[in-house]
Amino acid sequence: SESAFQQYLASREGARAVQIALVADVAIQYYRWRMTQVLKALTQQTLTSRQRSYRLVKARFGKGVANQIELSQSRSLVDAAAASLARYTRDEQTARNAMTVLIGQAIPADLPPGLPIERLAQVQPVPAGLPSTLLERRPDILAATNQLLAANANIGAARAAFFPTISLTGSFGRVSTSLDGVFSSGGTGWALAPAITTPIFAGGALQAGLEQAKASQREAVAVYEQSIQQAFREVADALAGEATLGAELAARESESAAAKRFLDLSQARFFRGVDSFLDVQVAEVQFFQARQQVVLVAFERLSNQVNLYKAIGGGWDNSAIKSKIESTASPDSTGLTSTSSSS
Repeated sequence: SESAFQQYLASREGARAVQIALVADVAIQYYRWRMTQVLKALTQQTLTSRQRSYRLVKARFGKGVANQIELSQSRSLVDAAAASLARYTRDEQTARNAMTVLIGQAIPADLPPGLPIERLAQVQPVPAGLPSTLLERRPDILAATNQLLAANANIGAARAAFFPTISLTGSFGRVSTSLDGVFSSGGTGWALAPAITTPIFAGGALQAGLEQAKASQREAVAVYEQSIQQAFREVADALAGEATLGAELAARESESAAAKRFLDLSQARFFRGVDSFLDVQVAEVQFFQARQQVVLVAFERLSNQVNLYKAIGGGWDNSAIKSKIESTASPDSTGLTSTSSSS
């Protein structure tokens, strides 16, 4: 009975693990959908800009100012942007379809416009001194604990089976209500037929059952240890990302700004006849790649924050740790907090 109860508790934690995983999956898929939207819009802007540059180069070519190589270079940039736009349009649609499957219905048409992906931040900053005891709330660790308790209960039951079971059967005569009554003066004509079940008649089955219970207990211990190790690894990986992805995003944004200045200068020098269009082509490619990296790193940062929420077991509760740490943050019960109504 105790083993079955612990198995039930383990299955209940399994259900909670599915719920937390679903919350995390929906959040990450939403960010992926937003990422494809931003990349699609960025590529559309890039295509429009390159088409405008191509028209100017073509006009210069018609006047004999630009040569055939510069015209071909400009055209190749337009074609490359058009190919990227087709790819990101496809990616945006597949991401939308995946989001629809996760939420089990069509995405509402009246959603508020999303913030720029580099400004999205759904998880409250991690407070300093976060205790490792929060990991005890993880569903996989709680389920492994219940499985271990169930295995221990099975060992107790297997050991108890070694005690003899004795049944006393009475035949013909009045049935006594108690064992003492069998030997009373009023109980006559009794024949006692004792039936005793002991391990010697079980053919080793009881010993094998005990060994099986012990093996299950050792397996439960191994699973429990592995769950703890996995929990600490996931939290460590997420915290490592939290500590570095912000700096990487800032560096990528600075790189993008520098690439934009390089592009503006290259275009100005080309149309003044100082540089060739090759410099413009290099600047165009660098700027587009830099903007792509900003979006990709922003998505990675958001996904890492959701993974941290999942690794800690569904966020954290400040009221449970306020005696151990000092924090001004106040996350909600899920650990996911919207920064604004439009996020």
